[in-house]
Amino acid sequence: MTDLSALESELTAKIAAADAAALEALRIDALGKTGEISNLLKSLGAMSPDERREQGPKINGLRDIVATAIAARKAELDAAALDARLAAERVDLTLPAPPRRKGSVHPIMQVMDEMIAIFAEMGFAVAEGPDIEDDFHNFTGLNFPPKHPARETHDTFFLQEDERGERKVLRTHTSPIQIRVMQRANTAVEAPQFAHGQEPPIRIIGPGRTYRKDSDRTHTPMFHQMEGLVIDRAITLGHLKWTLDAFIRRFFETDQVVTRFRPHFFPFTEPSAEMDVQCDRSAGMVKIGEGSDWLEILGGGMVHPNILRTVGLDPDEWQGFAFGLGVDRLAVLKYGMPDLRDMFSADVRWLEHYGFSAFAHPNPATGLS
Repeated sequence: MTDLSALESELTAKIAAADAAALEALRIDALGKTGEISNLLKSLGAMSPDERREQGPKINGLRDIVATAIAARKAELDAAALDARLAAERVDLTLPAPPRRKGSVHPIMQVMDEMIAIFAEMGFAVAEGPDIEDDFHNFTGLNFPPKHPARETHDTFFLQEDERGERKVLRTHTSPIQIRVMQRANTAVEAPQFAHGQEPPIRIIGPGRTYRKDSDRTHTPMFHQMEGLVIDRAITLGHLKWTLDAFIRRFFETDQVVTRFRPHFFPFTEPSAEMDVQCDRSAGMVKIGEGSDWLEILGGGMVHPNILRTVGLDPDEWQGFAFGLGVDRLAVLKYGMPDLRDMFSADVRWLEHYGFSAFAHPNPATGLS
């Protein structure tokens, strides 16, 4: 017969000195299906009843002792491993917390703020209007003829007919803001107690989203514009040219700006012109203020007398100029973005590269971050 006392002493000594790997091997050797203690339990079947009554409790007791010793050693090893891990991964609570990821100002909003700041210094106020417009404010009030291409569905996003049978549109430009401001201004002249605007002179800019059915590297279905409007007595094209020249110099942060006006046609201005700025297009870049190339950058002109009559202002007394700038396009030119569509892709990597910190030092050109 096996000396159970000697086997107990041997196994408990080995268990007490075992590491995690050796402990698992000991458990298998002692208590596994073919383990030493398991074999002893199997041998009980070949014993006489008297021997089983004598050896059974002793072998079962040995099994319990060994199992308890293994469990205790495993708990001891687990506790030691946890202590070692806690010591290795200790956090110094006196250190400052790791920096949290901050958002950034989108380039469109940055450029919009820069433009507003520059025009505000010239005395322009900001006016706003709805993104969904009616036919009058988006087309008729701006002197668009009935068959103008902009009134067609291949150019403009039309909504479903309302209960009056009218199909409103997603505004194709921010020029409807000008009509609304001039209407309120005329109301102020005739009935000041009902006015929400100011009587002429008017000097406003109208920034906002606009919508057209275009999509390529330089066009997107939704984009941003900023319209400008000045209404006063004795306004000339010279005032318009000075305003735009001053804006371009300030926005692109250079005094070396050469511009030119080319005759053009817009329904809402007469005479109308597109404004080009001198630039350099070498090395795959566009640099404003140098070179001998030209880049069309905006359009404008004198407010058409028909528009003044439409909003109730006498064109013999009041004159004015209007202009429109593409905010997205100016952002692309100033900050060197290759594809306009990337601005609306919601790619975090792009935003991290081109975005502006909300806590940055002010821009010396504009005074804005």
